[in-house]
Amino acid sequence: MTVVVVGIGADGWDGLPPLSRAAVEAADVLVGSPRQLELVPVDAERRPWPSPLVPAVPGLFAELAGRSVVVLASGDPMLSGVGTTLVRELGTDAVRVLPAPSSVSLACARLGWAVEDTQVVSLVGRPLELLHPHVHPGRRLLVLGSDGGTPAAVAGLLTARGYGESVVTALASLGGPEESITSGTAADWGAQPQPLVVTAVECRAVSGTAPLPTTPGLPDDAYEHDGQLTKNEVRAVTLARLAPVPGQLLWDVGAGSGSIGIEWMRAHPGCRAVAVEAVAERAERIARNASRLGVPYLRVVHGSAPEVFGRLPQPDAVFVGGGATTPLLLDACWDALPPGGRMVVNAVTVQSEAELADWQSRFGGSMVRLAVQRAEPVGGFLGWKPAMPVTIWSGTR
Repeated sequence: MTVVVVGIGADGWDGLPPLSRAAVEAADVLVGSPRQLELVPVDAERRPWPSPLVPAVPGLFAELAGRSVVVLASGDPMLSGVGTTLVRELGTDAVRVLPAPSSVSLACARLGWAVEDTQVVSLVGRPLELLHPHVHPGRRLLVLGSDGGTPAAVAGLLTARGYGESVVTALASLGGPEESITSGTAADWGAQPQPLVVTAVECRAVSGTAPLPTTPGLPDDAYEHDGQLTKNEVRAVTLARLAPVPGQLLWDVGAGSGSIGIEWMRAHPGCRAVAVEAVAERAERIARNASRLGVPYLRVVHGSAPEVFGRLPQPDAVFVGGGATTPLLLDACWDALPPGGRMVVNAVTVQSEAELADWQSRFGGSMVRLAVQRAEPVGGFLGWKPAMPVTIWSGTR
C-alpha cells in the first residue's frame, strides 16, 4: 500500500497542479482535516483525522489497506506537516508526497526575504520558549504556530526579552482569497487572532539589551542561582572540551544551576541533555533557567549520583561539576560512556584536585588549571581580584 500525500494551499482545488488533481480524483478514500476535505470537489469516502493522531495512524491505514488513499495536507507536507509523521510511522517506501508551495515560501515571497537567509522556527505543538535561542539583533525569523494566537504570544516574548521594537508581521491564509498581512511592533501588538497564520519577525533590540548568543559563556546574570554556578569563563572552556555535537546526549552531573546542560543544548537544536541534581530547590531552579533560556526540553532528574544513572539513557558526554570525591562517581560516569565518549570534570578543592590527579594517572587525558582575575574597585582605583582557580580534567574513552 502506498499512501499519497497531497499538499493543498489556501487557494484549494484551483491551486492544485494536474498531477496532484489526478491523484485526488483517483482516490477511494480522502484523509485530512475537515477544512482540507472541504476544499476538494471529489466523490470519495472522506475520513477526518482521529484524535490523537499519531497513535491512530497504524490502525487507520491497516484498516484502509488495499484501497487507494490520499492524505490532504497543508502546503508542503514535509515542513512541520503530516508527511513527516506518516513517513516515520509507515516508512519511506509507503508514502509518496506531492507538495504545494509551503507557507514559508509564500511568506518570504510576500516579504521579499531570501528563504536561505531566514530562520524558520516551528512551534507547532511545542513550547513558545523554543524561540529564545533564535532572537538576536537583526535576525529575520518565520514562526510557525499551532493557532491564530501565535503572533501575540511571539510579540509578548520579544517584549519581555527587550526586543519590543521588533517588527512583527502576521501573514494569514497565504495564497487564498482571504489572504491578509498585518504589521506592527512587538511592544504595541494588538492585532486580532487569525487562522492559518505565519508570524514574521525582524528582531530589533531596545537600547541596553544584552545579546544572548548560542556560543558558550553566557553572562552569569543570565542564570538564576544560589552561587552554585560554573562561571562564564570556565563554562566556555568546559563546553569547548565537551564538544557539543548535534544529536548527542550530555549528562550534567551535580548540575547546580544547569548552566552546562543548558548551553550544551543551546549550541544546536539537536543537542540533548540530562541535568542530575540532588537538591530539590536547585532542580526546580534548573528547570526555570532552561525554560527562560530556550531549552525547555532539558530533562531534570532530582536524585543522587551515581544511584540515578540506571534510569538514564546512555550519554555521549559527561560533565561532573561537583562531587568528584564521591566514592565511585567518576568510575560510574566513565563506565557509562561508549567508545569515543567525552568526560570533563571540574575541581576547586584540594581534595577533588587530588582525585583528578589520581584519575589522570589511571586513564590519561589532560588537565588544565584556570585562574581568572576580575578588575574591581580599590578605593578610587581598580585592582585585580582573583577568583578561585578551577582545575579541569578532560578525556575520551
